[in-house]
Amino acid sequence: MQKLDYLKESPSQTAGPYVHIGCTPNFSGIEIYGEDLGAVMKTGPVQGEEITIKGTVYDGMGMALKDALIEIWQADAAGLFASANETRGQADPNFTGWGRSPGDMDTGEFTFETVKPGAVPCVDGRMQAPHISMWIVARGINIGLQTRIYFADEEEANAKDPLLTRLEHQNRVRTLLAKPEGDGVYRFNVHLQGPEETVFFDV
Repeated sequence: MQKLDYLKESPSQTAGPYVHIGCTPNFSGIEIYGEDLGAVMKTGPVQGEEITIKGTVYDGMGMALKDALIEIWQADAAGLFASANETRGQADPNFTGWGRSPGDMDTGEFTFETVKPGAVPCVDGRMQAPHISMWIVARGINIGLQTRIYFADEEEANAKDPLLTRLEHQNRVRTLLAKPEGDGVYRFNVHLQGPEETVFFDV
């Protein structure tokens, strides 16, 4: 079998002003599908705590990015992934574990109707605090940004999380915490630059 590592990575391109047309055509006014991929994460009655995550992506000047596109991946309430590679058990069949939100074009606010994820093991067996992986693209961002959403009300689990405890500047952990706003709503804002800059990961 021929190895494919001789191929070089293609140059990255900006997401451009057309990312919504390709990824969320219905949102852009092009009704191709019944609904945009990733718009719904709960396909039936789900297990665990149902939550809503809301947030806005801000630039270095504190202005809301109104053309950001957000994707999230997460485990279900039992800490299991909807993946063929999941060997620990059967994930919730009514939960996709993946969502996409183009955000509001007037305010920039994104919204995900999801479930609070369970803890998942790290590669070395240590348990990770409940979290959601996030990917952010927008016009002018040449490479999609990767970060995580943790939960401010999971203090004990966060204090033991293998990734959070490795951050050199522990005062920046707060930039990864979604804060409860009541009625199952959590707020998680992303700051691309500035004193409140969110921690991003090179993955």
